[in-house]
Amino acid sequence: MPITKEYTYEELANLLKQAERTCIPVNAISKENPEIEIADAYAVQLLNIGKEVADGRKITGKKIGLTSLAMQNLLGVNRPDFGHLLDTMEVKDEVVDRKKLLQPKVEGELAFVLKKDLAGPGVTSKDVIEATDYVVPSIEIVDSRIANWKINIIDTVADNASSGMYVVGKERIDPMETDLLSIKMKLYKNGEYINGGIGSDVLGDPAEAVAWLANTLSEFGVSLKKGEVVLSGAFSAALAAEAGDEFTAVYENIGEVKVKFV
Repeated sequence: MPITKEYTYEELANLLKQAERTCIPVNAISKENPEIEIADAYAVQLLNIGKEVADGRKITGKKIGLTSLAMQNLLGVNRPDFGHLLDTMEVKDEVVDRKKLLQPKVEGELAFVLKKDLAGPGVTSKDVIEATDYVVPSIEIVDSRIANWKINIIDTVADNASSGMYVVGKERIDPMETDLLSIKMKLYKNGEYINGGIGSDVLGDPAEAVAWLANTLSEFGVSLKKGEVVLSGAFSAALAAEAGDEFTAVYENIGEVKVKFV
């Protein structure tokens, strides 16, 4: 049975928020609350986001997680999940204070910046392309408030899809003139190539991932807004980050984006 009592949502939301604030991770909420379902987990996420907005933060976009088959298999699910981006999450100078995060990892992604609202249901990848102002190379810094990343789908959804921070590059790409499926990305850590991927690794098509997001958000009465940033999903496996590490995501024939942890 799903959790239905509002105070229980409140307790779980506060638990995750306290972990974020103190940088002390907590045990997996799915183990402490085995009855919780995905709908409950999203309710917890939305409760915390609502509190952030009430405190003056601004929603700058959304992120899509679990877009690769490998990650879905790892967590035993057959669909992605989503989280919210806030203005406090954007890294504007390519430098991150490691102490502000619990257990960060770095991923290379494409970010879609919208020129008009996009609301489901029925959104297609074509609709996404038409609604996109530009696509830009990006790095997502995922983080987990759950100890040792011992998570399942319930934990990551409640934890705002394991969101941390994000960096947006400078090169703007017209999605009408670019084959997003064939874009190749290489991820470097401290100058050493570690892994990479191609656009088609992101749910088959990054634009299809954004369409999934728009349609799924409609189930919660939420839409994507003009000007919002959408992180469409990782090209490759996430890399752990510590103070002193520098990462570069290089997108073939497009550009690159960097982040350094201090």
